[in-house]
Amino acid sequence: MEAVVRLAQHVRHEMGKVVVGQDELKTQCLVAHLANGHVLLEGVPGIAKTLAVKVLSRIFGLDFQRVQCTSDLMPADIVGTKILNMSTSTFELHRGPIFTSMLLVDEVNRMPPRTQAALLEGMQERQVTIDGERHDLPAHFTVFATQNPIDFEGTYPLPEAQLDRFLVKIRVPYPQAKEEIQLLLNVQNGFDSDRLDDAGILPVPPDWLAEARQQVRAVKVQEALFTYIVEIVRRTRDWPALSLGSSPRAAVSLLGFAKALAAIDGRDYLIPDDIKQAVLPVFRHRIVVKPEADLEGITADQVIQDVVRAVALPK
Repeated sequence: MEAVVRLAQHVRHEMGKVVVGQDELKTQCLVAHLANGHVLLEGVPGIAKTLAVKVLSRIFGLDFQRVQCTSDLMPADIVGTKILNMSTSTFELHRGPIFTSMLLVDEVNRMPPRTQAALLEGMQERQVTIDGERHDLPAHFTVFATQNPIDFEGTYPLPEAQLDRFLVKIRVPYPQAKEEIQLLLNVQNGFDSDRLDDAGILPVPPDWLAEARQQVRAVKVQEALFTYIVEIVRRTRDWPALSLGSSPRAAVSLLGFAKALAAIDGRDYLIPDDIKQAVLPVFRHRIVVKPEADLEGITADQVIQDVVRAVALPK
């Protein structure tokens, strides 16, 4: 797993030049990208969600586009449209921001349902349809969508079908006091998040990411761990506090994310701890807590932890 470990060390070091703290955010964004999955970032404004994605795209040398979602955003604003060229009397495709390697969808829950559906096709099929014609998206196409957990006025809650397309949901907390102090020191010393060219971010060679993804896919998994994953997934479907359990896609996502975690730790084999570490970010957006349990203050993360404790470890 030398390629994965080398890549992880480089990414953490380079992101540390710009993003203070938020180690879990850095690691899980990297792991999700290695597992070729999309990421839902939840946190209040101003805690470096956008900045982390922009820096990650620079490290990987990938194209980056950002979409600021509003209630009047149309599908064509995302995927693009065909416009008549008067000089040639032909329609030419003007590609939308979705034609990029890393797409940041800011406040995705403000996107109306019709536009959500257009984004959903790109996320699932890695292609979009414009005037009946299909267009492939870049090989490294990844969606990083953010949402504010506090402000729900004028929003359109994401349907379960779309939530299930995200590999992980990462909760981004406030930084610690010492990290905020370091942030202020950086600003005092001239750091400006709008001038990333001055940060001295070193991109990785083009072949590093492809080699790392190949090593992640090669991580070995014992048959007992497949059973362990399935038992966790199936237990969520009849858990008393849940009205909706995890889908088979959740099992596939859990396997892929756990394999990437193992590779980052330098192992070419999976262990139960990798699965237990991956369960929270992979499952928290795929289950629905019953209203009566929610009123009692029971959260999705608490239920997931209870489920994992209830499933016996493989021998």
